[in-house]
Amino acid sequence: MILVLNLNASVDKRYALADFAKGKVVRAKAVQNTAGGKGLHVANVAHALGADVVTSGFVGGKAGEFIEERMTAKGLKGNFTHVAGETRSCLAILTDDGAQTEILEPGPTVTASELADFRARYTELLADADVVVASGSVPQGVPKAIYRELIEEAHAHGIPFLLDTSGEALSAALPAKPDFIKPNKDEIEALTGRTVTSESDVQRETRAFADAGIPFACVSLGADGSLAIADGKSYRVHVPRIACKNPVGSGDSFVGGYATAIAMGKSPQEALRLAAACGTANAMEEESGFVRREVVEELLPQIEISEV
Repeated sequence: MILVLNLNASVDKRYALADFAKGKVVRAKAVQNTAGGKGLHVANVAHALGADVVTSGFVGGKAGEFIEERMTAKGLKGNFTHVAGETRSCLAILTDDGAQTEILEPGPTVTASELADFRARYTELLADADVVVASGSVPQGVPKAIYRELIEEAHAHGIPFLLDTSGEALSAALPAKPDFIKPNKDEIEALTGRTVTSESDVQRETRAFADAGIPFACVSLGADGSLAIADGKSYRVHVPRIACKNPVGSGDSFVGGYATAIAMGKSPQEALRLAAACGTANAMEEESGFVRREVVEELLPQIEISEV
């Protein structure tokens, strides 16, 4: 079973606009509301690939009910801690010029008793987990070191832990050596203070993560693929050119593909191929954090991976 942690879930609202101007009345051409949060995208993709997935975290209020209802309708299993506060909404505004503006609410404040409930729930869920994935930000009231603690508990049971977060939550977790990280260039610069402008810079930084004891580190290069290091070997990934409809959730889809492959016992290189195919397949869809299994399978042989 893949245990996905989405601590700061959201209702994702996607607005398609002709243009977006401050201080104006703007009418949306289309609106899409989905059960969101990075972890839910991961779970959705892993489920589409046929994996057994359980998602946990915090949900509350009518927005939390909406998320659980949408998950049930899709056949996704949830085991959440319910909080008194209202689950947040996150807005993505896409305009005809291809720009995307995001407005992310902070989310509810989690109480000490709610956090204790989640920690007990997490310990119980670990008993059946083959791999743990944690994605996204940490809600208010939850310590920034939470991911480090969750990694350490998973590792104590011999369970790999994949982490996709940023900022203080990422820097606090790195000493626990998550089995997977996926920082972008800006996040690497914030972590290290070093400038990242070229592929050689990216390769240097992924090597530094490996030297620090992190088995897999990957940096996306957008439409140009990605650079990764897995078990000490560096790989350059090239993905096919596609007609991109919506890139939102492609990184989460990458994580979902990688987690599924690891749960199946695939090698890091095979997992990297499936991850890249899922990230690409997501960009071909209107819905964020969504892939079609048949599209992923068509893309797999088109993913080029070379050792560098």
